[in-house]
Amino acid sequence: MAGKIKKIAGPAVIVEDLEGAKMNDIVRVGKEQLVGEIIRLDGNQCFVQVYEDTNGLCVGEEVISTNLPLAVELGPGMLNGVFDGIQRPLDKIREASGDFIARGVNVKSLSRTQKWAFTPTSKVGDRVEGGSSIGHVPEFSFTHKILVPPNISGVIKSIKPAGDYTVDEVMAVLEDGTELRMYHNWAVRRPRPVSRKLDPNLPFLTGMRILDVLCPLTAGGTAAIPGPFGAGKTVTQQSVAKYGNADVVVYVGCGERGNEMTDVLVEFPELEDPKTGKPLMERTLLLANTSNMPVAAREASLYCGITLAEYFRDQGYAVSMMADSTSRWAEALREIASRLQEMPAEEGYPPYLSSRLSAFYERAGRVTTLAGETGSVSVIGAVSPAGGDFSEPVTQATLRITGAFWALDASLSRARHFPAINWAQSYSLFNRILEPWYRENIAKDYPEKRTALINLLQKEAALQEVVQLVGPDALADNERLSLEVGRIVREDFLQQNGYDKVDASCSMQKAYGMMNMMLELYKAGDAMLSKGGAITDFLGDAATIEKVGRARFVPEDEFPAYQAEYMKMLETAFRAKA
Repeated sequence: MAGKIKKIAGPAVIVEDLEGAKMNDIVRVGKEQLVGEIIRLDGNQCFVQVYEDTNGLCVGEEVISTNLPLAVELGPGMLNGVFDGIQRPLDKIREASGDFIARGVNVKSLSRTQKWAFTPTSKVGDRVEGGSSIGHVPEFSFTHKILVPPNISGVIKSIKPAGDYTVDEVMAVLEDGTELRMYHNWAVRRPRPVSRKLDPNLPFLTGMRILDVLCPLTAGGTAAIPGPFGAGKTVTQQSVAKYGNADVVVYVGCGERGNEMTDVLVEFPELEDPKTGKPLMERTLLLANTSNMPVAAREASLYCGITLAEYFRDQGYAVSMMADSTSRWAEALREIASRLQEMPAEEGYPPYLSSRLSAFYERAGRVTTLAGETGSVSVIGAVSPAGGDFSEPVTQATLRITGAFWALDASLSRARHFPAINWAQSYSLFNRILEPWYRENIAKDYPEKRTALINLLQKEAALQEVVQLVGPDALADNERLSLEVGRIVREDFLQQNGYDKVDASCSMQKAYGMMNMMLELYKAGDAMLSKGGAITDFLGDAATIEKVGRARFVPEDEFPAYQAEYMKMLETAFRAKA
């Protein structure tokens, strides 16, 4: 029996007499069969958020429940895909409705005509559990495993031989009659189960020195990038997507401006994967939900994105998810809550804002999958506080949840300091847990060198305040030395040129070498001063200072020789002046 529309308030529709209605069920609204989701039940009334424009809907139109929650299709064909907020492929929508998305378009998320070369890895009589694999297909450079849905287990009665099949064909049948296909559905608001969560003791390397050295993120960790308009949130996320050590990238454009999302959609297919030399899109999924799209779909887009990420995690891959931005997602929550006449909290956001954000970020993690493999989902969420005010509710709620906080600064952006991340405001809670990995894989003294670099930056920041008042000539020679080497660290270590093929990404080994060069420069300068030298001698040696600044443009394979040459040059230069 179908229900009837009683009231319409923007994307919120109140339906009465919908028999069998359940929370989070998907419904079809009106004559155009618009997609909606039940978000509240009150007696014989249910509140539906519609994922499409409700203009033209009339009171009294029918609403039919599918009796199924909002779910995504998980299987081969997702990589290199561009979807909307509820996993409808934009290229298929364009074929069905033209350049402008029509309402009520119903397209499958995965192609039903493309064939995949299936190779079985299980046989008749094998017992399979949820999360295990019955076979695999090649997808670009990946081995895409065909997973048994987490809630299904049994003994295989029959299985298809190796060959080419579509995702809709039955690949295996269990003894209880359950049919297994290449894809399965999963409700987006329900986290996919895992065997256990692992300690976050491996780094997620981004290729950006300021992040990897000063504010590191772990594989399976969470990070927030707050910043005002134009500070570089999207560019930073794109750089992390390109150079981060993740196998699969899920990028969710949640409520972003149309022109900015267009840049992403145009640039990503043109980016070359530095790992393989192939297009970056071959290991990327894009979910595009711009600010002029229906607000309810924006709220669902983050859940769709994290579910897709969890699916690849369950195959044993390291996945990074970029959420750009959670502020727009929170605004969608606020608008829907106001339509439902819920009691507002701070700045009009619903009282459950923090718990919803927590539930989303908690789905990140490094885990042992149900099949016994190790996979991870690292979530990096952009936050867009109005006017760059970090005290607003979304930024504060995110700060309490995430383990790394990468604060963007508009003043650095205006000064052409990129990435425009303010090292003094940013922090990471993962430094201590990553220390054993650094000592084992980079250098035994890496944590101490990192601490020395931070102390130098802090000293330089304090001296900058004095310089603003009395000028640099009023400082003692050792203070001017700290000021000069601190400037070198800021300009030549913390900055990176995203357009330079060498400097766009930096390994931890090279970053450690650059730290050593700069700290040794400081140490040699201090030794010279203690033996009676003058700061003018230090500042006058332009060749030595310039050579340390050029280190970031030296290719990785040439850097060890360059560093060794510099150390000899440094020793000779300052010994002569001492």
